[in-house]
Amino acid sequence: MDWKDKKVLVFGSGKSGTGACELLIKEGARPVIYDGNGELSKQEILNKLSEPQRAEVVLGEFPEEMIRELSLVIMSPGVPCDLPVVRKFKDSGLPVWGEIELAYRLGKGKVLAVTGTNGKTTTTALLGQIMRDYCPEVYVVGNIGTPYTGVVPEQTENAVTVAEISSFQLETIDTFHPEASAITNITEDHLNRHHTMEEYIRVKELIVKNQTEEDVCVLNYEDDVLREFGKAIRPKAIYFSSRRVLDRGIYLEGGEIKISNGKTVTSVVRTGDLKLLGLHNYENVMAAVAMASHAGVPLASIRKTICSFAGVEHRIEYVAEKDGVKYYNDSKGTNPDAAIKGIQAMNRPTVLIGGGFDKESSYEEWINSFDGKVKDLVLIGQTREKIAKAAIACGFPEEHILFCENLEEAVRTCAAKAKSGDAVLLSPACASWGQFDNYEQRGDKFKEYVKQL
Repeated sequence: MDWKDKKVLVFGSGKSGTGACELLIKEGARPVIYDGNGELSKQEILNKLSEPQRAEVVLGEFPEEMIRELSLVIMSPGVPCDLPVVRKFKDSGLPVWGEIELAYRLGKGKVLAVTGTNGKTTTTALLGQIMRDYCPEVYVVGNIGTPYTGVVPEQTENAVTVAEISSFQLETIDTFHPEASAITNITEDHLNRHHTMEEYIRVKELIVKNQTEEDVCVLNYEDDVLREFGKAIRPKAIYFSSRRVLDRGIYLEGGEIKISNGKTVTSVVRTGDLKLLGLHNYENVMAAVAMASHAGVPLASIRKTICSFAGVEHRIEYVAEKDGVKYYNDSKGTNPDAAIKGIQAMNRPTVLIGGGFDKESSYEEWINSFDGKVKDLVLIGQTREKIAKAAIACGFPEEHILFCENLEEAVRTCAAKAKSGDAVLLSPACASWGQFDNYEQRGDKFKEYVKQL
């Protein structure tokens, strides 16, 4: 596309929207930033840009007469695609892309992409480190925090882009084509956005949409949906399993991760040599190893990196010990399935902080996973009554459920309840929106409040 002076609407004024605008400006386009929140400041939005004079800002209700002036719409991932105004864009024949699609079309090199309900951030970070330790030019982008559009101007043909891709981002791809993809697992999440589990699964599976027979898709064999999905896809399916030996694939057996090609079995690493803990993390390691192997990284280099990798911030992150109580930040536990992993990692009586934005999840499975470890449940946010009701229905003692108005009060309450030898765990099973911009901000605040105790 010839971008010069093309008027492109960027829907959303956050980090992704700003990144898309910057890239469009560099390509010679004239972006229009649109945000439905009429109370925002146009000047503050423009001040985020390097060349604010090349962009304009529209806030509040969208002026439909502007549709005729536009060449393209770029959606930020936080904006639902079923809004009436978005349907009008599509009905008028305007192409509607996401920030990921824009970056892919203008970027260079090869792409490795990871999605899944849980584990995708750790898998992406680990894969990114494996690639960085072997390749000279690697970019780790996407849902992990760095907008893909922000790195495109630096890329050469030798670039390797490792991208964490959410379901929100997959909704708006068109030509996006990773040479290796992975779906770590699929469990209930984001039903407030996708409405049904079937639609959520469909969107996740779009990651293989443009892959060919030369490509691979790495799938969790222990996920029933993914095991079946792998039988009908165009790229080669490579399975990983934490529960059984695979004739072909990568699997965990007797405390050792192994790869089998159907003829020979090769040892990758003993789990005791990894700094990452827990079965879910061994699955993340297997997914990253499979993708890196396809990308041509020698096993010796892979092994060296995975043994030194210590994990990601906000995922069962040790914070501090205060009066004999250990505090852990699992703010990345933004849905019940992820939060189950946080509980399973605890090896002492735990005071648990839960609650947040309601993504229409159900919480019974999470509560049943407490397995006697959770002595007190401290709840905050929009979902606190819903979680409390589910906990009582599951037999959790009502007298051990406490409500707090905010995270700071919750940390103080936990400190008062916990005794030496206990743990305090922030693992909310909910999104952070409403009280925080994102789970990173929530985790950072938790660490700040703990250190103030």
